[in-house]
Amino acid sequence: MRQPKPALTELDPVWHRIRQEAEDAIVSEPLIGGLVHAGVLHHARFEAALGYRISLKLASAEMSEQILRETANAAYAADPALALAARADLVAIYDRDPACHRLIQPLLFFKGFQAVQAYRLGHHLWTQGRRDMAYFIQMRVSEVFGVDIHPAARMGQGIMIDHAHSVVIGETAVVGDNVSMLHSVTLGGTGKEDDDRHPKIGNGVLIGAGAKVLGNIKVGHCSRIAAGSVVLDDVPPMKTVAGVPARIVGEAGCSQPAVTMDHLFDHDQ
Repeated sequence: MRQPKPALTELDPVWHRIRQEAEDAIVSEPLIGGLVHAGVLHHARFEAALGYRISLKLASAEMSEQILRETANAAYAADPALALAARADLVAIYDRDPACHRLIQPLLFFKGFQAVQAYRLGHHLWTQGRRDMAYFIQMRVSEVFGVDIHPAARMGQGIMIDHAHSVVIGETAVVGDNVSMLHSVTLGGTGKEDDDRHPKIGNGVLIGAGAKVLGNIKVGHCSRIAAGSVVLDDVPPMKTVAGVPARIVGEAGCSQPAVTMDHLFDHDQ
């Protein structure tokens, strides 16, 4: 009798790399073997590992890990773009963060990556009309990671939030693809009006630590916002702004500031 041909293995280079790094991590540090097996090697697919990690971090006495994991798994099955965006975020962190030397690090240890993936789950639930569950996830992300992203906010892929402490992103904010920001960034409103009141951040923007971008304004693609700045007006594409209130102080310095992560600018411009 003719034997059936074995199915081809699904190609997923990011997940394959993570599993290889997991094996190496156990060899170099056996004491984390249980964590690595539970978080990575126990799972056949990246989506399952991601759902496990998010549910483990967000579980509480009010909501079990099992319920959260089933919720995440259902979301990844319904919307494959969630896990594709997570892969893009992983690669972005690996490429841009000099403290990241392996793809496994953000998945297991970096709260910026974990917070953004939990937000993505909450946003999916929000778009499905499950708003109370989305609010619960927002609450737990804020409590666990110190990152408060409204589930209605829209964020692209290839996002890096470095250090990710005290980050606030409001309800009507929009963040484009390949954006990098550091800790204590606020994308907020300027009053209590209930309408489109938060910033729109273009693709490839770099936002420095402690910067506040307030109101329904546009920040053009591949621009830079210096650390500690307060931005109250539109920013043209490929410019650097700094100060309180922020003003244009020069060009962006390169074509992809969010990738180079170069925060320095010429004070003489």
